Amino acid sequence: MEKAKNTSFISLTTLALIPIVMVLGNSMLVPGLPTMESQLGISKFQSSLIISVFSFAAGIVMPFVGYLSDRFGRKPIIGIALLLYGLGGIFSGVTAWLIKDSYPYILIGRIFQGFGAAGTSPVAMALIGDMYKGGEESRVLGINEAANGFGKIISPILGSLIALISWYAVFFTFPVLCFIVAALTWFVIKEPERPEPVSVSKYVQKIKGIFKKKGSWLISSFLVGSIGLFILFGVLFYLSNILEDEYNVSGFLKGPILAIPLLGLVTTSYFTGASIKQNMKLIRKIMVLGLIILTAAMIIVSFFENIYVIVALLTVGSIGIGLTLPCVNTIITGAVQKSERGMITALYGSVRFFGVAVGPPFFGWLMDISHRALFFTVSGISLATLIVSYFFINPQKQSGPKTKPKDTEKRPTLNRVKAPT
Repeated sequence: MEKAKNTSFISLTTLALIPIVMVLGNSMLVPGLPTMESQLGISKFQSSLIISVFSFAAGIVMPFVGYLSDRFGRKPIIGIALLLYGLGGIFSGVTAWLIKDSYPYILIGRIFQGFGAAGTSPVAMALIGDMYKGGEESRVLGINEAANGFGKIISPILGSLIALISWYAVFFTFPVLCFIVAALTWFVIKEPERPEPVSVSKYVQKIKGIFKKKGSWLISSFLVGSIGLFILFGVLFYLSNILEDEYNVSGFLKGPILAIPLLGLVTTSYFTGASIKQNMKLIRKIMVLGLIILTAAMIIVSFFENIYVIVALLTVGSIGIGLTLPCVNTIITGAVQKSERGMITALYGSVRFFGVAVGPPFFGWLMDISHRALFFTVSGISLATLIVSYFFINPQKQSGPKTKPKDTEKRPTLNRVKAPT
């Protein structure tokens, strides 16, 4: 029994490390972007592309990775993805170190890192759905989202510390972590036996059938997850730039300040995941509450330009995101059977990455207009997402109530009749 508990703990830890490594790929770079602008002689928009090309690359290939994980297993895909992720980091770091005009080469390395990142957290989410059931699945998904948030908390601090060595030293950090987690995944995780793979045509038909039956709330759930990450990474980009440009806060001190909103997110994600179980009514209420909090915070922050008030309100908004994301994760992983789960979570991960990719350049563009224009626009996007979630995301209602045959003990012949669903 003790050995089983230890194995379970090691498995949980390994599963939690996968999203942490994925998050480090973007969040560790955020504090150093202003320095990269000066060292490479690039604009604010160009520096935001160092974040965006990573996320776009991941988003584009993620659906294909999801299919491969359904067909060949989660572990091999995660392991190969982490190795590719690490090699992309080495390429970016070496070119930044040795080549004078290295910006285009850094972007190439980041694209390869994005290809690798596509096979990390979304595939791990599908693996959790394979390994755990019921309330335990929601709890582990909550831990996974909290680990994602924890990675976001420590990454700006680590990024600020590593940048004290050199602005490009951060690129060499990824390979070490990737290779360690790849080894742990291969040797520690016990993946359940997979069903027999089906042909590509049958697989595509199954996916089409899922979206035909559940498409309205499934796509709406994808949107909510994407907008949450869009706002989160846009806010981090915004804070990193105003801290350095307007308040002369740079170096190590910037990291802990950027971590404050993320601390609100990770704490809320953990407790939300532990509380919601598989209660769809509760999940829907908490998701809507989170979006209300996020929208209110974005509206209010548009009227303030004091840095303390801004950080406080952005932290409140992050708490709203922390309430929302574990709920969406549980809805999506529970929407399909094991054999199609990799594709669905990959599509979800893809739109999340697109949100991350669009956030920094979008916020950078609106920052050049005005503080109020930025947050009024973001408030409108958040409000639209709230409306969509309220009216379209209701899996219970759309799946139809389940009924059971009555008085089966008095009428044993009914035991042979399948209960209507």
